[in-house]
This record gives sequence, C-alpha cells and structure tokens, in this order.
Amino acid sequence: MKQKHLVIFSAVFLLIAFVAGAMLYSSQKSDAALQAYQRDKSTFIRENAPAFGNPAAKVDIVEFLDPACETCKEFYPFVKKLMAAHPDKIRLYVRYAPFHAGSDQVVKILEAAHRQGKFQETLEAIFAAQSSWAPQHRPQPELVWNHIGGVGLDIRRLRHDMNAPEIEKIVQQDIADAKKLNVKATPEFFVNGKPLPSFGYDQLKNLVEEAVATAY
Repeated sequence: MKQKHLVIFSAVFLLIAFVAGAMLYSSQKSDAALQAYQRDKSTFIRENAPAFGNPAAKVDIVEFLDPACETCKEFYPFVKKLMAAHPDKIRLYVRYAPFHAGSDQVVKILEAAHRQGKFQETLEAIFAAQSSWAPQHRPQPELVWNHIGGVGLDIRRLRHDMNAPEIEKIVQQDIADAKKLNVKATPEFFVNGKPLPSFGYDQLKNLVEEAVATAY
C-alpha cells in the first residue's frame, strides 16, 4: 500500500512540476518578447508588411500566418471582428510564416498582390478556396491561380513580380523574424509585443482588450 501511495505521490508531483515549468516558460517567453518589442519593434513590424487599420492606433497586432494553415483561415474573421469592435484603436500587421511545403510560393503571390494594392482581397480569395488548392494541408500553389482571377489583379504583372528578388528578400526576412521570435506554429499573435499566454480566441480577445484599456 505504501508503495502504491508513493507511486501516486510521485505522479502528482511530476504533474505539478510540469505545469509549473510550462507556466514559467510561458511567462519567460512573454517577458522576453515584450522586452524585445520595447527595445526595437523592427523584428515585429517591418515597414513593408501588409497592414490594416488606423496608422496612429496605439495597439498593434502582429500576426504570423501561413495561407495553407486552416486555423489561420478560421481566425481571420475573428481578428476582423476584434478590429471592428475597437475602431481606429488597432493596427494589424501581417507577417509570413510559410511552414507548409509550397506555401512560400503562395506567400509570394500575396506579396506581389500587395504591390498592386490588392493584398486583402487576394488573401480572402485564397482563404475562401483553401480546401481546393491545399487539401489535407498539402499546398498545390499552381491551383491558386484558378481562384484569384476575380480579384482585379494584373495577373501577368503578378507572375513577374512574385519572382522578384525583393519579394524573396521580404519572405526570407519574415521567416528569420519568426524564428527569432520563436514562432513555431501558425497563426501566432503578438499584441503590443505580448504573445498569447496559450492559444485560443478568448486568449487573443483578452490580450487585445487589456491592451486597448491600457492604451486608451
């Protein structure tokens, strides 16, 4: 009986230690990200990144996304809803983290569309058709062209621009920044430099509302 109790006690102790360690790691990660943001925002916000909302907003949401990521697609309307709930108080910056094989080509299409002032329309068209060009999370970039014809893009120019060295440089910079910020999955959000304490819409909503209340 004593041995059984010892086993149970050991299991409980290990569980408590694991939870405490996870909480400490999350806190340290949050503190490190916040300090980095306060020192230099450039790792979070690049001047060429697609952005939405009031440029003078006091709350920044930085989202690292992969266009082939189903969760990114599902979160997209939630982020728009948060921005609509706090008009002119939030600025959203989109960064690329093409973790799925082949997503880098789709990201280049998005960035080329950004050059034509059609980033949002193209992103929404790509998300809407995600199941067609990225079934089972397996991107087939060549199929994306079937779904962006109605966006109003100059397709010939888009095909040319997406292969420009400048766009490759932007994508590689985003990948490097994602790695530096310990982004390992998408979507990843930072609100005024703070990462989510754990993943979920409520966690994002709470972080945004806290930042808005503090800033305004």
